[in-house]
Amino acid sequence: MTLRPLTLDDRLSVTEYLRRFPPEISELTFTNLYAWRHTRPIWTEEFKDSLLLFAETKMGLVLLGNPVGPVALTEVFKEYGSRISGADRFPRERLAGVTLPPGATAVEDRDNADYVYRREGLATLAGRHFTRKRNHINQCLAAYDCQYEMITPETVPECLAMQERWCAARDCRTEPGLCGEYQAIEETLRHYGEFPLTGCAIRIEGNIEAFTVGEALNPSTAVCHFEKAMPQFQGLAQVVNQWFARDNLAGFAYVNREQDLGIPGLRKAKESYFPDHMVEKVRIVLAGSSIERLNNHRLKPVVV
Repeated sequence: MTLRPLTLDDRLSVTEYLRRFPPEISELTFTNLYAWRHTRPIWTEEFKDSLLLFAETKMGLVLLGNPVGPVALTEVFKEYGSRISGADRFPRERLAGVTLPPGATAVEDRDNADYVYRREGLATLAGRHFTRKRNHINQCLAAYDCQYEMITPETVPECLAMQERWCAARDCRTEPGLCGEYQAIEETLRHYGEFPLTGCAIRIEGNIEAFTVGEALNPSTAVCHFEKAMPQFQGLAQVVNQWFARDNLAGFAYVNREQDLGIPGLRKAKESYFPDHMVEKVRIVLAGSSIERLNNHRLKPVVV
């Protein structure tokens, strides 16, 4: 293997692969790969006209997602199987017709399944099932003078300052997951002018109190990377969610709002917006890997 660590210099080449072979899973944007590299180090390799992305995880070195290009998963495992533990965040639908190596196991990864919504539904919140969302928004707009604006490189410092206040309110330093997210948000915002991002912020009394950032995942789907709202403003999270879908993502049919990570509150929140469908994912564990490590992840074997 001639793996190289992902760097900012890889942006154009990785983005070109993803343009030619549009991804389904939220992990496969350069923004996501680069922003989370401190928590999940990424290594790259080109193999048979395809881009392979490998991540360092608790399972060891794994293929992250599916190969970006025409190469078959079977060929990847034949070439790299003795040096990797398997595949992580692999789209379940891509397993159709794949013959796994002897002893390999595919397991369901519900915690990392992506929630995909119809953009129009998020933007209009029409229908009885969104009554509570509309009520929250109306109450917020009645209580506060919320002003929408597009995020620009000039307003990034204010978003970073809001993120500092949000972390102080949530005591981020005591939660490793929030610490990793903080780093990823900071990386994303600091490269806002370089990466193909779109974002909106909401001001209340002149201060940014909510923001969200996303980008195109594929021609029909946008992905929302981060959404933050200061907790003291009831309904503000619903406002920024709706306005982002309405004003920033009008050219897309769907919005991928990433995973719930198995966090009960986050799962409830994502389900409350009634996803159109889920992008189901699996982990593939090769023979000889420490499959015992998966026992605490509530993962179920799937039939390939």
